Amino acid sequence: MLAARLVCQRNFSVVCRVKMTKAGKSRSFLDHLAVVCLFCQGCTHNADGVLSPRASLKAMEVEPGFKVELVAAEPLVVAPVAMTFDDRGRMWVVEMVGYMPDTLGTGEDQPVGKVVILEDTDGDGEMDRRKVFLDSLVMPRAICLIAGGALVAEPPNLWYYEVVDDKPGHRSVVDTAYAVGGNVEHQPNGLLRALDNWIYSAKHDQRYRRLPDGTWLKEKTHFRGQWGISQDDWGRLYYNDNSNNVYGDFFAPGLGAGNPGQRSVSGYRQTIVGDNRVYPIRANTGVNRGYKEGFLDSLGRLRHFTAACGPLIYRGGLLAGTHAFVPEPAANLIKRNVLHGAGFRTTGVQAHEGKEFLASTDERFRPVGLYDGPDGGIYVLDMYRGIIQHSTYLTPYLKGEIAARNLTLPLGMGRIYRIVPKAAGRHGVVMPSQTDSLVALLGHPNGWVRDQAQRALVDRQATEATEGLRRSLLDGDAPLRTIHALWTLEGLGRLTEADLQALVRHPRWEVRAQAAAAIPSLAVSVPASRLMALLGEIHGHADTLLAPYVMLSLAALAGHEADAYVPAIAQSAMQNAGNPYIVDAAIGGLSGRERGVLDALADADTATVLYRRLSAVLDENRKQAANRDEASLAVRYPTGIALFKTACAPCHGEDGRGVPPIAPPLAGSEWVTGHKDRLLALVLYGMTGPVDVAGRTYKQPDVSGEMPGIAHNDAIDDADLAALLGYIRNAWGNATGDDVVPEELGGVRARFGDRAEPFTQDELYALFGKD
Repeated sequence: MLAARLVCQRNFSVVCRVKMTKAGKSRSFLDHLAVVCLFCQGCTHNADGVLSPRASLKAMEVEPGFKVELVAAEPLVVAPVAMTFDDRGRMWVVEMVGYMPDTLGTGEDQPVGKVVILEDTDGDGEMDRRKVFLDSLVMPRAICLIAGGALVAEPPNLWYYEVVDDKPGHRSVVDTAYAVGGNVEHQPNGLLRALDNWIYSAKHDQRYRRLPDGTWLKEKTHFRGQWGISQDDWGRLYYNDNSNNVYGDFFAPGLGAGNPGQRSVSGYRQTIVGDNRVYPIRANTGVNRGYKEGFLDSLGRLRHFTAACGPLIYRGGLLAGTHAFVPEPAANLIKRNVLHGAGFRTTGVQAHEGKEFLASTDERFRPVGLYDGPDGGIYVLDMYRGIIQHSTYLTPYLKGEIAARNLTLPLGMGRIYRIVPKAAGRHGVVMPSQTDSLVALLGHPNGWVRDQAQRALVDRQATEATEGLRRSLLDGDAPLRTIHALWTLEGLGRLTEADLQALVRHPRWEVRAQAAAAIPSLAVSVPASRLMALLGEIHGHADTLLAPYVMLSLAALAGHEADAYVPAIAQSAMQNAGNPYIVDAAIGGLSGRERGVLDALADADTATVLYRRLSAVLDENRKQAANRDEASLAVRYPTGIALFKTACAPCHGEDGRGVPPIAPPLAGSEWVTGHKDRLLALVLYGMTGPVDVAGRTYKQPDVSGEMPGIAHNDAIDDADLAALLGYIRNAWGNATGDDVVPEELGGVRARFGDRAEPFTQDELYALFGKD
């Protein structure tokens, strides 16, 4: 006798267990799945498994004490991927209508995307009016309201539109290279307007700021995440990638990125929650690697994150503590994590073991983004569709799953939900017009309201608020009001040395840290000696908690006046040569002067953090110099370079040095320069598990642990793929001098046929050797 599970074909929940005779063994597992339970006589699924918005609500299981409410649904909203609220409580939603119309991505280049304004005119909590602000967009992906206009990301450009009576006015380009190359899963997004008045993105290493005269600044920052970005009450940023729950920064977002030779900086891109287990309540066979052993549990449910995105650090004021919510659209759920601070470090754990904050039995429930709202609710963007995996990485297995349950259709759907505690009423805040009222709201318990009040004051350049803001600086019992007042003054150009002097002895170290982070904004107006003295006061009596902040600020100041700050930076670095946070912060201010400091350490212990990190930066600088002359490669491999930027650079970096924590380097990799057929097999069929590159073992969480193959991607032919492989075998100093021809790819395809599973390192070594 053989035990088997009967699973409802429509909702994939387990119906019962039965015993089969030996004769049943010959039937495929999918045959056993193809049953419809008696309960489905009253099922809310239609023939294609599509649920109405109300029925989809009933398919959700949410944590006790919470409720989920419908805010908007098709046709009012379609394929929502990003949103923001304006000061009237209206939602500005980005609709990526063109995403994956079928498994080939046919038509993704069509101008069908939109930005719409949704409004609740009768106050019942549901949106009932839709205005199209922008249409005819190609794959729009992010929005930020600022200074009476809207910043909109439409690859490759970042546009700024003036808003006139809810209609687009003059359009200007902010960045023509905001999202160049890559595919829709791996292009910049987010446009989070943070506490420090700068706008940050996920999957990007640039930040933006609009000046009062309408010009835009663009600066280098840390590369962060993949899809979605959030901040906590202290302005620290949080993000993730598909396979990992929550990453984040320990320190202020605008600091620590001053040295282009640093591949990483301690305290940034830290693993905050390392537990990546998920607990769906339905089978999730429709995931890209569902065929892999151990990827799904015995009930066909996803074990670990495979599509984590759109995180939210909840700041709505209705929950005690600090919580990081993360959607997992492939598993139809939203996870809650609880975060804890220990000094400047933040760590977190999942709120529950064995269950989720919210999970659904509706396969088309696809939460992709979470947002705080004016009423303290958590707003959920649900693309509501079958296909969420982009065609670039779509496996034959998943194509079969999509066909089996007709997940391609329907298109043109989407929902937005609100999650709140059951006991909470709906008390939205419409932002006032009076300056003093906005200043008062800087102390509101809802972080969205505090942020919006600060932004309104800065956008209006409400300098008449200066005195009220300075009074708020002295409110020792309301630290969040104090830091918003601090950064509002900075945004108004009214922050002074005296303002910061008032904060150096604040009882909360977090406020003193904010003062340190703001000091570089005074670099032009205050002499270096006085700023160094101010940082010295903030540091206090060997305060190890604030030492990294002080060094990060000194390093930022060195970018304005190196001669004044570098001696102090170098001296402090030597005194703290074993502290990675201080050392990395210091190196950020030593760009171009690393050799001198390293020479001064000639008799020092070469095992110190300072010696090793300085040596690594000098080595990286040499590699970057060798990589700058790409002109000959551009002539030789134009198609290969174009394909590399789309398919490979998002994970391996445009310089081939790898993108932590996604993928290892290609530059100097024996996998690239070694046995050619081994490389071809890896690229065609993918690789899973740990991999050794240039003497280092890369495994989770250092990398995602999975490289998808492209053997079954019909959009990439062997001629283009050969050009790509020829390029990477000769770029970044690899210089094999050896091209790849399409016939060689054909030979590898013939050898492995329709193989669906990725190789492991050991398999490839056994097949092709290590050389």
